[in-house]
Amino acid sequence: MYVHTIIDSKYTLNKNKIFNDPVYGFINIPNELIFDIIEHPYFQRLRRIKQLGISDYVYPGAIHTRFSHALGAMHLMRKALDSLRKKGQMIFESEYEGALIAILLHDIGHGPFSHTLEFSLFKDVSHESITEWTLDSLNKEFAGKLTLAIEIFKGIYPRKFLAQLVSSQLDMDRLDYLKRDCFFTGVQEGTVGAERIIKMLNVVDDELVVEEKGIYSIESFISARRIMYWQVYLHKTSICTEKMLIELIKRVSMCWNKGTSISATPALSLFLGNDLTAKDFNENPKLLKTFMELDDTDIWGSIKLWLNHEDPVINILSHALKDRRLFKIDILKETLKSNQLNDFKKKVAKKLRMTLEMTESLVTQGSVTNAAYTAKNHSINILRKNGKVEEITAAVDLPNIKVMSKIVKKNYLCYPKNISLQKDS
Repeated sequence: MYVHTIIDSKYTLNKNKIFNDPVYGFINIPNELIFDIIEHPYFQRLRRIKQLGISDYVYPGAIHTRFSHALGAMHLMRKALDSLRKKGQMIFESEYEGALIAILLHDIGHGPFSHTLEFSLFKDVSHESITEWTLDSLNKEFAGKLTLAIEIFKGIYPRKFLAQLVSSQLDMDRLDYLKRDCFFTGVQEGTVGAERIIKMLNVVDDELVVEEKGIYSIESFISARRIMYWQVYLHKTSICTEKMLIELIKRVSMCWNKGTSISATPALSLFLGNDLTAKDFNENPKLLKTFMELDDTDIWGSIKLWLNHEDPVINILSHALKDRRLFKIDILKETLKSNQLNDFKKKVAKKLRMTLEMTESLVTQGSVTNAAYTAKNHSINILRKNGKVEEITAAVDLPNIKVMSKIVKKNYLCYPKNISLQKDS
């Protein structure tokens, strides 16, 4: 249990707080339960996790946090629920509160640098799984008051549209992060009219729909999402930097398993080299508690401890990340064949005077894909003026949406600078 220090019992803590958000202005805390959730150390931890991982190496202003994003998403959820109520949709107070809490805590399971290290510290354990475990833990602390919120989050609550407001193609999570990420990166092309879209939402047969007059706002939303993915989330320099960080953690874990002495913060030390699974988390409650102490500062603090490590790869990657001496990244039509990749690694090994095995962490290739809209899991449905509901690509003839529904794939190769991919003459 977490404990607040009480200075004097005659004073009552004022829980009617307001956040001054740079994106929306003032955000009010709806009630005391939500105030207590925000005050909890698990939620406060989100202040120390940047929303866009290490993207500030590309966009210096992108230093906003998961904390501010969660508050923003809750703010939009409140607007959406109020709008639906005005249109005659019955939403009970318990459902209203549950939806707010569900969206507020939807990212509580994110680890350091958000998505970057998601599968580097654990084996097949997603942030969604950690979020569910954390919600269950918090529900025990709050005497079952989060039960309905958890049902909405998991999509098992009977009223589907509430879950769709939390997670779908057009949820409050996406509306906030697109608007917020655009604001902090300065990529104005990614601007979305979140308020306009929210006013166009409605519910038909328990499914979230968009009124026909909002069709062009949705087209702009999908277009903005595509732009933000290529210009920000999948920016080639961001990809390269993330790969460097991932390979550093993997290298440290490998050396740790071999018995090499490596210093790290207490929280990070528990996860290095252990290859933990969901079963481990379920059997050992201490793991979740320790994970909730892990944030970006653990990684940066540990990187500083690794700057002079005896392992050349750890040394190179740590200095490169600290001083922003980033590797080169090439976008390729096709990934290199195994023999081509091996020949290039030999070239790197010779240049850097290290073993071929060490280049596994310095020369990496892969691919990224982007589809701004896919109707496979959650479609965006349009409510026509005649009352008919149609999936957006069938509802109107908008070629842009059909094009943006196609999956685009890009291959890349990341490697140290001053080494040419071309064969030596």
